Amino acid sequence: MRISQRHVPRFLPIQGLATWRVPGGAVSAPAMNDPSTIRRLYGRRQGHKLRGGQQTLVDELLPTIEVPRTGALGAASLFGDDRPLALEIGFGAGEHLAAQAALYPECGFIGCEPFLNGVVGALAHIRERGLTNVRLYMGDALDVLERLPEASLERAWLLHPDPWPKARHAKRRFMNDGPIALLAAKLKPGGRFRFGTDHPVYCRWAMMAMQRATAFEWLAETAEDFLVRPPDWPETRYEAKARRLGHEVWYFQYLRRKAC
Repeated sequence: MRISQRHVPRFLPIQGLATWRVPGGAVSAPAMNDPSTIRRLYGRRQGHKLRGGQQTLVDELLPTIEVPRTGALGAASLFGDDRPLALEIGFGAGEHLAAQAALYPECGFIGCEPFLNGVVGALAHIRERGLTNVRLYMGDALDVLERLPEASLERAWLLHPDPWPKARHAKRRFMNDGPIALLAAKLKPGGRFRFGTDHPVYCRWAMMAMQRATAFEWLAETAEDFLVRPPDWPETRYEAKARRLGHEVWYFQYLRRKAC
């Protein structure tokens, strides 16, 4: 890749990481558990009290499009036919998920988010746009990933996740070896994974984790490829907030290799 180090966050040693990769070098995995083994959600599950209309969305719309809590999952069981599937891991308020679903009505979109108020936001977008190709899961995306067939996803997104910036909290990040390996197993060869963040610690952590993931190829040739948001990557409210605060935002796109 023709990318200068000045375009990415400075690579500093991170507690718990014995070595880190540079071009042509080796990398060691963090000596700690990750979300695929600890299987525990952290952080808030609900914020402000729901208003009447919001509660109605939860009571009436959510049950009609909710991903089942148990059992195998697939396009036929979720959407009634064999269609391409896409997954957003932690969809925030749902604006990106809804925009993608509107752009690609022939695809089935699964959104996972443990935060009730975020789910309400997504439900509002789904109702306003009249979307019929979205299913929501209020909980851990790993619960859904584990129940999907191997090589069943065409696309996946993880946009502006909670950075868990303290070293002792790094095991809570989705961008760890276990979840990444699970995601690789569920993506079709040639499938795409997009990751976005404005947090430099999470950025460099994620880059090192993805460098260890030989199933993925980073699709970047120049700095513009990860410093400029692609046209079909709708802005989220978290990205807009980061821009208002003067933060730099990084956009990573990875290809699921056809052979590992």
